[in-house]
Amino acid sequence: MLQPTPSPTEPIALYSAVDDTLTHFEVHPETGALCQRGSTTINAKVQYAWKHPHLPRLYVSSSNGGPHKVSDFNHLSVFAIEADGSLTPMGQEAVLDRRAVHMCIDPAGRFAINAHNHPICGLSVHALRKDGAIGEKLPEVSHLNYGIYPHQVMVFPSGRHVMIVDRGNKATAEKPEDPGALRTYGFQDGILTEGQTIAPNGGFGFGPRHVSFHPTKPWVYVSDERFNRLHMFRFQDDRLEPQADFTQEILLEPNLVRPRQIAGPIHVHPQGHVVYIANRSDHHVEVNGVKVFNGGENNIAVFKIDPLSGKPDLIQHMDTQSFHVRTFAIDPKGRFLITASIKALSIKKEGGLELIPARLTVFKIRMDGQLEFLSTHGINTTGNQMQYWVGMSKTH
Repeated sequence: MLQPTPSPTEPIALYSAVDDTLTHFEVHPETGALCQRGSTTINAKVQYAWKHPHLPRLYVSSSNGGPHKVSDFNHLSVFAIEADGSLTPMGQEAVLDRRAVHMCIDPAGRFAINAHNHPICGLSVHALRKDGAIGEKLPEVSHLNYGIYPHQVMVFPSGRHVMIVDRGNKATAEKPEDPGALRTYGFQDGILTEGQTIAPNGGFGFGPRHVSFHPTKPWVYVSDERFNRLHMFRFQDDRLEPQADFTQEILLEPNLVRPRQIAGPIHVHPQGHVVYIANRSDHHVEVNGVKVFNGGENNIAVFKIDPLSGKPDLIQHMDTQSFHVRTFAIDPKGRFLITASIKALSIKKEGGLELIPARLTVFKIRMDGQLEFLSTHGINTTGNQMQYWVGMSKTH
């Protein structure tokens, strides 16, 4: 499968979020080299961001809270992506009543949808104006079942249905497992209606975090965070089959699952021939007051997609040379994959310890979809700061 030949005059914009700061890097379209260009301060910590499907606009959900924490300062903002990739605030931001864990824009670019999981699970929808500015908030539909722990919201390629990826929660000494599910809803003119709940085995042993739709086939690939697996579900007219067609292990050593070993983000390549999923771990012990990594896998698992059946077959594990990749991004033409690890952590080295910073790790995507390591770029995080999101866009 041939890759498009990039033009050296078409740099790629990459945005990395650390707390309330979005930093813009230029990615060289041939070498993948990163060049930092500037930073933009948001009104609170960035939770997630999404580019408009047609316009040079970037939407950012921010909050002063975090997982399972009460937040009282939450917003949805929009920025114009300038010709050089820099960001300019645009229009009035919208106030959200609680933290958004994830957000997306529908394929037509008419609505921004935020997913919330604390203290009340649900979805909030804002209309978007023709110029991409944020418009009115639509009435929130409270009677629908939004699940136990929504972790992602996605719109089907048709634009007619929305999916919540409901992770559930693992069992603890104090409470049993909360089952996970894929939950769909009708979506017309920004209004949600009841749809399906897909929960194999009642959702027990099923802990989905993120999904990625195939660009041309009715297939959706699911990252199972709690059980370190990859599932592929078929759908027809936006109705999901009740069981996965294929389920694959994603770890290099699936029989050696260490503490804090969980699956992460997932993306199908723009050409649809491979799917990438992150294995992440940050389990640590303290050595003389220093947090030291105590084992686990931090890599990108690469699966080749059978063009007839959609079956994903593992072809590569590529070390991210970092810890806990919460997000990664693929440039629009499928040339580069860049991972973002959330924080610094030390490792044991002969003669002492070495601090590995939070990083952007750059890989070239070869024609067969496999990854080739190019470089790492250290990201400064201090205290409790985390590199929470990364995304890429072509410049205009």
